[in-house]
Amino acid sequence: MTQLDTFSQHIKKPQPDLKTIEIVGTIKWFDVGKGYGFIVPDNGLPDVLLPINCLKAGGFQVVYEGARVHCEVVQTPRGMQTVRLLEVDDSTAIHPSRLPQRTHVVVTPESDWESAVVKWFSRVRGFGFLTRIKDRSDIFVHRETLRRFGFIELRPGQTIEVRWGMGEKGCMAAELRPSSSHS
Repeated sequence: MTQLDTFSQHIKKPQPDLKTIEIVGTIKWFDVGKGYGFIVPDNGLPDVLLPINCLKAGGFQVVYEGARVHCEVVQTPRGMQTVRLLEVDDSTAIHPSRLPQRTHVVVTPESDWESAVVKWFSRVRGFGFLTRIKDRSDIFVHRETLRRFGFIELRPGQTIEVRWGMGEKGCMAAELRPSSSHS
């Protein structure tokens, strides 16, 4: 059972008879690995849960901190929850590559976006390897790169998109994003 499955068991599914309201707000944070994030509404309401299934239903794979959203929400026993995204404006979003780094490892992307499969990743050790689909070569990936791009962990066999560059450890992941294809 994944962390998302465990979390999903605690999310109360909106009932069809619940009244939806529209809000406009700003993405506080969104974690692809956890499968959810939060919106800070402009109208002073408490933070609103944004589940990944709602994000994907709206045609998005990820949303970045600072993005503006217009959505429909419902009140559940555990708080406000987004049920439908109406609009996402990324013009005010903070791209993860601009968030402060906690490590001295900085890799400049030298490639275009390409697909890679997770070979392995150890949260304890803080790194792992991706395998490029194009030529089967390995790419080192550091946990800070995951954090900067909204991932908590990677699963062996998972397909992601990567831009890589040459660093101290050879070919290293510089930027990551969820795969547009199903993994």
